[in-house]
Amino acid sequence: MTDDALRLLQENARLAELAAFSFNFDIDRAAHGHVEEVRLASGGPLVIVAGDDTGGTYFVCADGSLLYADSEGSAGIIGCSVDEALEIMIGLAEDEDEKVDEEESLPGRGLEDARAELRAALGFPERPRAELEALLHAALLRTEPDFVLLNGMEHNAYELLDSYPRPPLWESVLASGRTDLARLREGDREAWDSVVRDPVRRRLALRAAQFDRAEGDLELLRHLLRHEAAASMTDELRLAAVLVGLRGDTGDLPLLNEVRETDFDTACGLGGMPEPGAGADELVTWARELDDSLFGADPADEPLSTWTDLARDQGMTELARVTLIRELDEIVMDQSRLRRPDAPRTLATAPLRALARDFEELGDRTQALRAQRLYTALQEKAWDRISALLDQARLEREDGQPAQAIRSLEALRSVLVAPGDDSLHQWQRVNFGRFIAEEHYRLAHALADANLPDEARALLTAADAILGKLSENAANGVRELAEETAARVREISEIS
Repeated sequence: MTDDALRLLQENARLAELAAFSFNFDIDRAAHGHVEEVRLASGGPLVIVAGDDTGGTYFVCADGSLLYADSEGSAGIIGCSVDEALEIMIGLAEDEDEKVDEEESLPGRGLEDARAELRAALGFPERPRAELEALLHAALLRTEPDFVLLNGMEHNAYELLDSYPRPPLWESVLASGRTDLARLREGDREAWDSVVRDPVRRRLALRAAQFDRAEGDLELLRHLLRHEAAASMTDELRLAAVLVGLRGDTGDLPLLNEVRETDFDTACGLGGMPEPGAGADELVTWARELDDSLFGADPADEPLSTWTDLARDQGMTELARVTLIRELDEIVMDQSRLRRPDAPRTLATAPLRALARDFEELGDRTQALRAQRLYTALQEKAWDRISALLDQARLEREDGQPAQAIRSLEALRSVLVAPGDDSLHQWQRVNFGRFIAEEHYRLAHALADANLPDEARALLTAADAILGKLSENAANGVRELAEETAARVREISEIS
């Protein structure tokens, strides 16, 4: 669809006034901007074209869709174009709405008169209300994953405008795996070759088989198991072994043990597997125990990371990103979600660290830093705080935030001086000390490259002091980087 209606409003003051007073779409408010800085999680452009009298804002997205954001932190797509959104707004406005009655419309104009005049002028047909509601419903459901709005400062996501149910993440992720599994079951020889050669399709087919356990799958499970072993130790390799083992066919024990002995990682990951010659009961018991503890038959019970990883690997980047952002938002708003059931006064911060890694793998350092900074703030032991600060400083350096990275390393050095516990005992003698020195030198080098000689020299001095405390073995691993950094800092100092 086109945006001819927006052009007509911009060219015709009378029509613009009708749209503003009767339907709360005021193009003059576009100049006011939104109530706060915002951006799309997907990174696409946003152009403000109108506002309303409640502080809400209308944005045009890259594909022409119209995104509405209210002033309370909710947002959603309300039309695939400005034309469609206006047609929906004009058609669905009601006289009972206290904000739109005859007194608030233009003098002498009732809502129905305003509706009729705008429809005629903008070229909108008179559609049944149910049809317009269906258009709005479809538009709102398009908000996720590509049009999720973020606060530009805090980087949390706006809530959805609607409460329509969405399919769970696992359903979208598993769709192609279920299709491949059906083809494998049909004996499609092309699928038997193409699926096993594609690591992602193979993993998805195994996940589909996990939740749809058919008696006749044993041969295709063996086929998938043999080929998954080529990827070394994966969760799906263990899953394939479990699904084969649950059948209790002792003739599969040589295959299972061959897979286990693929390499060192598989030998460790599949430890405890019955040896050839074991009975069917022993094989089933081994498989069932692993199934109960690690897998199961309900996709809703799988860790979120299972589905976000598979979404990312299928190229569903925005679906994975939005799911992870909303997960992080919930933790930020309610840290009690991190409480350990067996120790309610203790927070299990590993989910935050996992989120930081997931975001980094997606290339989203902004969200990775958001998760990492909270993770760092919740660490109690000195060793853990320093380890978290190292990752935080690295992310800040890689994200082009040198001032923040400098502060993170300053905080790290403060912990070294006053750790508050004995967890840092002999940090100078192990690789931990080397990693601390390395990040200082890397940041000093980056500061020099950014033409910040004073900051580079100060950090180089701190790095050299740390290097001087390391054992000979730990120091040897960082000397080359130290020399390169010192040379770069001297070079920029001479220029300045």
